[in-house]
Amino acid sequence: QVQLVESGGGLVQAGGSLRLSCAASGRTVSDCNMGWVRQAPGKEREFVAAISWRDANTYYTTSVKGRFTISRTNAKNTVYLQMNSLKPEDTAVYYCAADHPPYGTVRSVPSYDDWGQGTQVTVSS
Repeated sequence: QVQLVESGGGLVQAGGSLRLSCAASGRTVSDCNMGWVRQAPGKEREFVAAISWRDANTYYTTSVKGRFTISRTNAKNTVYLQMNSLKPEDTAVYYCAADHPPYGTVRSVPSYDDWGQGTQVTVSS
């Protein structure tokens, strides 16, 4: 099992930036497919971005491509989500998630086995 702790959320104006961090323990992030998933009020959880375990390939939902970047630092066992050019529609609780063994489809929310507690991101217009 992987324990995940997110940080870095907050309130930002449209066009601004935030960097979310996800500190992992119990397993190394390079052994897992790691993802970021968000949930807006009244909506289902939505895949945002993922980084694959072996080759660190990255995947994004269409609405964030070119604005968000997922990365990981193995030495710190941490995954990041750099969010630029934020829009009000990005407002949601952002969750870090791990898939281990990493056999799931990275864009599929049910593939992820372990979840953090979430961090709120609010983008004002």
